[in-house]
Amino acid sequence: MSKILFVTAPYFCWGVQVVGTWPPLHLAYLAGAALEVGAEARIYDAMNKKHSFENIREEIQRYQPDYVMTLDYLPVTGAISTATVPAALRIMNIAKEVNPNIVTLLGGPHPSFMYEEIYEDRENRVDYILCGEPEQTLKDMIAALPKGEARNVAGIAFRDGDKIVANKRHHHIVKLDDLKPAWHLLDWDDYQYKVAPGGRMASILTSRGCDMGCAFCSQRMFWREDWRCRTPENVIEEIEHLITTYDIKFITLIDPYPTKHRDRWELLLDMLIERNLGVYFLIETRVEDIIRDADILDKYRKAGIIHVYLGAESADKDTLNSLNKGTSFEQNKTALDLLREAEIITEASFMVGFPNETWETIENTIESAKYLNPDIAVFPVVTPFPFTPIYKDMKERIRVFDYSKYNLVTPIIEPYEMTMDEVTQALGTCYMKFYSNKVQEIVELEDGFKRKYMLSAFREMMKDHGEHFDFAGSDMPMHFNTGVMTA
Repeated sequence: MSKILFVTAPYFCWGVQVVGTWPPLHLAYLAGAALEVGAEARIYDAMNKKHSFENIREEIQRYQPDYVMTLDYLPVTGAISTATVPAALRIMNIAKEVNPNIVTLLGGPHPSFMYEEIYEDRENRVDYILCGEPEQTLKDMIAALPKGEARNVAGIAFRDGDKIVANKRHHHIVKLDDLKPAWHLLDWDDYQYKVAPGGRMASILTSRGCDMGCAFCSQRMFWREDWRCRTPENVIEEIEHLITTYDIKFITLIDPYPTKHRDRWELLLDMLIERNLGVYFLIETRVEDIIRDADILDKYRKAGIIHVYLGAESADKDTLNSLNKGTSFEQNKTALDLLREAEIITEASFMVGFPNETWETIENTIESAKYLNPDIAVFPVVTPFPFTPIYKDMKERIRVFDYSKYNLVTPIIEPYEMTMDEVTQALGTCYMKFYSNKVQEIVELEDGFKRKYMLSAFREMMKDHGEHFDFAGSDMPMHFNTGVMTA
């Protein structure tokens, strides 16, 4: 029986990892696929255990796997997976140092598109890159490798002497209900939603793919403009399993677009309401679907959805058009107002650091965020990942080529009228000015779920603020320890 070790890269950044630790869902899916074809599998989550590369080396020596696999992966979203690529490649090299006979496998969005760049560097000891949806490709690889037939497998790229070969992509899995994550291979004590101390966190996918054309995102390209979904019955079965087996209290839907089909989405909400499972959900979706669902937002809340993330991105019409968002500032306002009326926590993102950025446009972004007034605002730095449509438009302004810094916090491009240091200062200013009013607003709320949730969230966000943003001298009230979230 072959043994495969799945490893998460020990990568950490301020942002998605501040308020919680999420299980590596994509590796759980891959481990489930490996088990299905008779392999022995282990998941080593170095990221959430906060372990080092030396710890990874020791784990490989201990387990003695035949294969080691990792993805360019960060929890919750694939949007910033590029940042983990250097660490993922180092894991591949460590595996080869432990035992040159270990077969190294790499997957994820960045390697799927940038396999030539990876293989052009001879120091990268990656045997095979799994391009696109990986589960069936991995099963085919496990069957083919012992026979010496791996190079015939669809959906892989590899180096053949001086040539780089990419086989045709594998067809997409038709029935997502058939995928079974290996939940039992995870150490569930590692996954906590820090906003609610003691609340174990899980991540699930109810659908795959996105057919929207946002210029900064890889989802449409990675899934080849395809969108597939699981049945509501299958999703409910998985949620009940997670609750009863692992005592899960919070679940993040990491689908890029879970609400695409209203009938299916409403059926899922109705089933959640009927079962009254006592679990809370955090989701991301599009503003037009929130507007579409204005008449059923009460079902969102009754089903347990407490937190909705929306990509507002910009108040400037031309900027929104350049990002191909397909939405407007007015729609953003309407959606956020509707969610607020439904008593659902709102989070919205506002991009900064565009090539045409100035201090005036920064102030406009801040004022727009204040006007839209989400409960939580985040200000990601524009990051032209090399396989996204905006890369070509911004290529000449790129000044940072270390992929580990492509984390939506570090400036990557230099605006025409601002320095890179000024973009960093502007980022801190955005957070300072938005939250200087917001925290006081939340403190003054009537005591209840929202107040406790928001104060706890702010406390987690600001724990590490000194390392990333300089709020010294600001009038931001720092007395948000008055709230303790209890679910």
